[in-house]
Amino acid sequence: MEIERRTQLLGVALRALVADRTGDHVDAEPQVMGRGVALSHARSAWVLIDQQHATALGPAMAWALRHEASALHVFTGEAEGILARRASGFRPDALAVDVWRVNDRHQTPAVPEPLPGALTPLAEHLALQSLIAEAGAEVVVEHGVVSGEVAGLEVCRVVTDPFTEVVRVEVGVGVHDREAFALLHGGLPVVEALAGVVASVAQHRRVDAPLHPLNRLARERLLRHRLMAHPHLIGLEVLNAAEPPLARHNVKDAVPCAGVGRDTGGQPVVVVCCTGIDLDVVPWALDARLAHHPDAAVVVAVEARDAHPMQRRLAACARGEVRIAALNDSR
Repeated sequence: MEIERRTQLLGVALRALVADRTGDHVDAEPQVMGRGVALSHARSAWVLIDQQHATALGPAMAWALRHEASALHVFTGEAEGILARRASGFRPDALAVDVWRVNDRHQTPAVPEPLPGALTPLAEHLALQSLIAEAGAEVVVEHGVVSGEVAGLEVCRVVTDPFTEVVRVEVGVGVHDREAFALLHGGLPVVEALAGVVASVAQHRRVDAPLHPLNRLARERLLRHRLMAHPHLIGLEVLNAAEPPLARHNVKDAVPCAGVGRDTGGQPVVVVCCTGIDLDVVPWALDARLAHHPDAAVVVAVEARDAHPMQRRLAACARGEVRIAALNDSR
């Protein structure tokens, strides 16, 4: 009942915003649209975002394309700069998109927000890379964080203790797992403890491994790991991991990941891997291209079972070359 009431209130707010924008009386009935509500009016799609604001552009564009709109107007109270930046990566002749910051009924055109600048890890954190590598994990540096992965799954992270300021390698998948591991195995030398975890995780991160919680996590990074070993699967000569345009907040969340490589002609290519049916992956991929090679072609790699026709429609609306590559199960 509370959700239904919330949706009704959002619908009223959206009709008012559209009326303010157009000067028209709006009779269209708003519909639920993944991240908020949407309606069609004057050959345009109008969307009011209510949740997961930063990842709402793809679903909003999908709704507009399904309803054969010639333009999309997005109202949001958060992350308007991110949405505006990603919207600028699409061709107006395919779907004109504008983003508005709203506060009550006050509307302000959103200004594209630059990508965050690169963060350099602390020197004392970088000094522990050799320890991670010695234990058999792959060293990963993203947005100032030094960690270790096994086939795309983070198994350790370099941290500074907030109380003692001691720098150490914590072993585990995610902060809670690292805390539990320290309680149970705190007496083991770090290399020995991490090597044991690496060996245990590795057997579950093989392509032929049976389903297990350890290969259900970070599936997009497992897919990237596979493509780095076999870049020919997407027509590339080489592929290397690259940091995402925005930092992950939780290693256990399904978030696309990026890579940079070159095709057989030596041209740079930005690769984005994702799993699950993610309608926002194309806007995310345009951010990744902006972060690494603004003029490069983009390949969005998805598992075949997760490929969706709308992803291809969104790719066709993007500036520059963006293609979807559907691959067989990458476990």
